[in-house]
Amino acid sequence: MNADELRDASMLDLFRLEVETQAQVMSSGLLAIERAPQHEPPQQQLEACMRAAHSIKGAARIVGVQAGVDVTHVMEDCFVSAQQGKVQLGPRRIDQLLHGVDLLQRIAASAEDLELWQAGSGRKEIETFLRGLETSLQQADDRARKAESAPELVPFSVPISEPAIVAAAETDDAVPAADEAMSGQNQGKNQDKIKNQEQGDRMLRVTAAHLNQLVSLSGESLVESRWLPAFNQSLLRLKRLQQNTAQSLEVLHDSLREGNLAGAHLKALQDVRQNIDASQKMLAERLTELELFERRNSSRAQRLYDQALASRMRPFADRVVGYDRMVRDLGRTLGKQVKLEINGQTTQVDRDILEQLDAPLVHLLRNALDHGIETPQRRRAAGKDEEGLVTLTARHHAGLLQITISDDGNGVDLEQLRAAVVRRGLVDHATAGRLSDAELLHFLLLPGFSMRDTVTEISGRGVGLDVVHNMLKRMRGTVQIFSEAGHGMRFQLQLPLTLSLVRSLLVSIGGEPYAFPLAYVNRTMILERSQIESLEGRQHFAFEERQIGLVAASQILQSGDAAASDDRIALVVIGDQTQTYGLQVDRLLGEHMLVVQPLDARLGKIKDVAAAALMEDGSPVLILDVADMLNSVEKLIAQGQLSKIQGNSSQQQVQTSKRVLVVDDSLTVRELERKLLSNRGYTVHVAVDGMDGWNALRSEPFDLVVTDIDMPRMDGIELVTLIKKNLQLKAIPVMIVSYKDRQEDRQRGLEAGADYYLAKASFHDETLLQAVEDLIGEAHS
Repeated sequence: MNADELRDASMLDLFRLEVETQAQVMSSGLLAIERAPQHEPPQQQLEACMRAAHSIKGAARIVGVQAGVDVTHVMEDCFVSAQQGKVQLGPRRIDQLLHGVDLLQRIAASAEDLELWQAGSGRKEIETFLRGLETSLQQADDRARKAESAPELVPFSVPISEPAIVAAAETDDAVPAADEAMSGQNQGKNQDKIKNQEQGDRMLRVTAAHLNQLVSLSGESLVESRWLPAFNQSLLRLKRLQQNTAQSLEVLHDSLREGNLAGAHLKALQDVRQNIDASQKMLAERLTELELFERRNSSRAQRLYDQALASRMRPFADRVVGYDRMVRDLGRTLGKQVKLEINGQTTQVDRDILEQLDAPLVHLLRNALDHGIETPQRRRAAGKDEEGLVTLTARHHAGLLQITISDDGNGVDLEQLRAAVVRRGLVDHATAGRLSDAELLHFLLLPGFSMRDTVTEISGRGVGLDVVHNMLKRMRGTVQIFSEAGHGMRFQLQLPLTLSLVRSLLVSIGGEPYAFPLAYVNRTMILERSQIESLEGRQHFAFEERQIGLVAASQILQSGDAAASDDRIALVVIGDQTQTYGLQVDRLLGEHMLVVQPLDARLGKIKDVAAAALMEDGSPVLILDVADMLNSVEKLIAQGQLSKIQGNSSQQQVQTSKRVLVVDDSLTVRELERKLLSNRGYTVHVAVDGMDGWNALRSEPFDLVVTDIDMPRMDGIELVTLIKKNLQLKAIPVMIVSYKDRQEDRQRGLEAGADYYLAKASFHDETLLQAVEDLIGEAHS
């Protein structure tokens, strides 16, 4: 919360925020106390827990929540006794105190209806807790007691918000001993907090949409700044051309001077030499200035993008709050001793990615506890520590976010996994025997696949790892699984640092550039035609000791015939262990970093296309949806429509295609329509508004006009009216494609003379193409 929000919030809201913040402090402190050696009392953690309990008690007294005062008071007594050495905090007492933390959070959540909650089971739960902890304080040593005697824990999960500052003013004259010990310290602490907040940066609320737009624009600035080096190189070529011209002129001057050329002619030639020298000097100066500007602009664009991106970043610790408590409680439920070690909590993660990480990480941690970590007896027999270790690590590596979850448990029995794969009918015995360890472990990610034969509350349904796999697909990430029998298992997730930029492989398909996200590209290769084999009527090639299907990307995108040489073809290998295909493309254009531009939501899902982007020269490119393309390949195979890659497309007869003029002020819509029509074989020209379209119509012949309605300078209705009034143009069919879908809008367009009216709300690629064919026929008919 910022200062304005704190001022406007109610006292109960501030109380809830205080409880949320201090409850996390107590949970972390209690877990650290539990792990500390018995002979080294963790005084620092005890002090932090006592401060947190005291802060909650003061806030509860201010807002009149007596239940909160009672609970924190007895917890304070416990912490004071532990500090004085009267009691030791062992497993049973730690369980009781953690139960008290959960109880405080439920009290805070029910503060407005506390009487109603206490009228039910709340009062009884509070009294049971108070009696249990007071009784426990009468006993000196808790370390030797078994965990089974602890009360059942009821975890209460509350999202952690920004810390709230509540000055706990003590008004009760009968302040207990713990209050007197802490009141002065807390008063100074609260004053320091308020002072720090006043001196700190002012916080403002910004909508996610505005933040996303800022990152997008700064990303475009970064991409466009990379255009300058290429422009600088072109000027250097111009400089070299000028130097060659000057040298040639010098030779010409010397030869003419020997031929006794007239003085006036020599004077003119001398003037030309001087002008060339001056232009060379000016060009050299401007090149120096341009190089300096290019360096400054690139640096500034990079800093701008880094700062904009940093505003979207949050530390990894924001997502893993409470994980140590969850692992500890789940371990106790399973009868296992487990410690969670979290590394890289300060690693910065994109907000959108961080929000998607919770469910996958929880599933992987539960999987490590249930399937990986052994019971203390089995670990002792294997020569391991009775306490298992689960490690969660986040770091930046090679331009990616890498998250690793590992355990020191038993690992996966690969032969048992191989048998389970065969038993479920996923592969036959022969294929299973040839699978590598990595391929075998990836079967764990399939939906419904589990190594357990029985279903429990924790595992057995085969859902957890499927959740992880689906999240990675959405986030353009990958996962690698490693297992070592008897030593543990490791899941390594790799995700992009941000979703606003995507590292892509640019290719040419049907003469148009397209982008494959690199996360989905297995490999690129140049394949000799002699390596293509035919199996059951389909083309294949050998790849990593497997037969991979060969598909023309131009057929999937309906972009006409692929351009291929006589002896070699360029391939992009995509897919997973169960679906892998080699897509033939015209050319591989290299790796590029692209700024993602989402398509207009009103267009709906465009087949095989995920998003759009701008290249460094400002030209648009479509980013392909690899998962959708794999589905398209499967559909072509199922329908028996998969075409073979032909030998040499240059031998095909070239036909003149029909010409279409697309008029739309939206770059996204204009480019989408152009690509759809071009891929079907039409020759497409574009215009940015009605006036631009009208000028194009009067200068070039067209077979069809596709226009929007709302445009600057001249709208679509005016354009249609002008076309239909012109004797030379009125025979050209006109199609209106507009977001306006009301009956009166349709009637207005048709009355102006439009031959077809298509609403963008129901716009799909086949709908547009079918309408075009209805009006003017196929591209080459």
